[in-house]
Amino acid sequence: MTILVMLGLVAALAQPGEAASRAAAPEPAATIDGMVDGHAHIAASVAFGGALRCGRPFASGGPSVALADCPQASGTGHMAILESILGGTQFPAGDQGYPTFENWPTPDSQLHEQAYYTGIERAWRAGLRVLNNHLVANRTLCELLLGSPYSCDEMDQLRRQVDFLDQMEAHIDSETGGPGQGWFRIARSPDDVRRITAEGKLAVTLGVEASEPFGCRVINDLPMCSETDIDHGLDEFASWGVSTVFLVHKFDNALGGTRMDPGLAGAAVNIGNKIGTQQFWKTEPCSPEESDNDQPLAHSGIADAVSTGSAGAPDGAVIPVYPAGPLCNVRGLTPLGEYAVHATMDRGMVINIDHMSHKAAVRTLDIAEEAGYAGLVTDHSWSNEAIIRRIHEAGGFVSGYAGLGFLPEWREVTAGATRPWQGFGYGSDVNGLAPLPDPRPDAEWDPLRYPFTAPNGAEMDRWVFGERIYDINRDGVAQYGLYADWIADLLHTAGPDREELRRQLMGGAEAWTATWESGRETPR
Repeated sequence: MTILVMLGLVAALAQPGEAASRAAAPEPAATIDGMVDGHAHIAASVAFGGALRCGRPFASGGPSVALADCPQASGTGHMAILESILGGTQFPAGDQGYPTFENWPTPDSQLHEQAYYTGIERAWRAGLRVLNNHLVANRTLCELLLGSPYSCDEMDQLRRQVDFLDQMEAHIDSETGGPGQGWFRIARSPDDVRRITAEGKLAVTLGVEASEPFGCRVINDLPMCSETDIDHGLDEFASWGVSTVFLVHKFDNALGGTRMDPGLAGAAVNIGNKIGTQQFWKTEPCSPEESDNDQPLAHSGIADAVSTGSAGAPDGAVIPVYPAGPLCNVRGLTPLGEYAVHATMDRGMVINIDHMSHKAAVRTLDIAEEAGYAGLVTDHSWSNEAIIRRIHEAGGFVSGYAGLGFLPEWREVTAGATRPWQGFGYGSDVNGLAPLPDPRPDAEWDPLRYPFTAPNGAEMDRWVFGERIYDINRDGVAQYGLYADWIADLLHTAGPDREELRRQLMGGAEAWTATWESGRETPR
């Protein structure tokens, strides 16, 4: 029951006679005019045991402390080596970040903080109204890191991020007038989102993207959790005000199979799957439309090398050589996974389909559609077109991954839908071990011109941060604040689709919030 409904009932009961029988109808909630980032990780600096990233989105000492150089992330430090593998970046020893930002962050500096709060503020001023922050956790990765100061238990990782975001909100309050006065507000319900955005502020919602939610690890096909664990975990999520839940992330777990990573990243994640579950991915041929991503060993000379190098090795000790052609994970939604889907719906949380294997995603959609449940989302293009279209037609919400391919994907996904598109979001995946948008290849001869007009009408010039003057045409999205420029550049290149794209982006926050509301309102 909303606060408005409760106030209406109280007012009616306070009136004698005839008026007592006429409860005041609540005023309809104001439509949110603004954009949504459906997938971000602004608290990732304290995830993974706190040892994976250099920098953080705020510090009491300001950017000189939050964005200071980290020895392990420069020169020949172990994080610098990992960063060069992930993004091809190579950092010299010595000062690199604030105030010159000479070396980082860049679109490919995936282990350095890319969402300092003043950058988020710049995006808010350009029309961002909802930022869905996914609390992220991976026990296996945490245990492999050197010097993790915190627990690697995934639920502990998530709790730490909830506390961190509360601290971040308080820090921004202290910079902007005191408790409750800041532009950055954590929203723990759809009503919170509407109240915060009606005040013109940024609603920061909480999602969960963990590989072993509720402790639901699987070892040699034996689940390490129970229905009771799932209920307790979801109840704790509900106490935090969680909006969105991934039941499967990077690895197979007790709830279902993962949508496998492609390329060399797939080989690395498959090793993690082996460490976590004691098994490599098991695949079967499937149609290109259903594929959970081909594996690199099926298409290169690496296959011969692996076959030769594994001669005499114990069974299961090396990555298997997968067959050529489209492949699907054989693992779908497990009985525990089906229980988790129902339990998540019972609590009115939005189910994120991204990262589920095709089999798991289809079964999840079947269950939701049978229940008339529209609380479904894909928020960073980690699914196939058929699944994305089905989510939209069921009443769910779609965000596209905020990369150079966003515009063609938006055109392809939205074309020919029978249900109108009220809104569309972008998923930055900032701080999520994913590259941010590079400069557009043709920006040299067709640049975004400064100053530009943001989709909410704000006039904006180049962003000055520290001693650096950023330009999207040269720098890409090096820091979160440049999403303001990226959106303007996206509209600049949209041609005849410009106004429709602007309408859908500015309708994104409303459509996302309505999806969360629909889950809470579905009769059960």
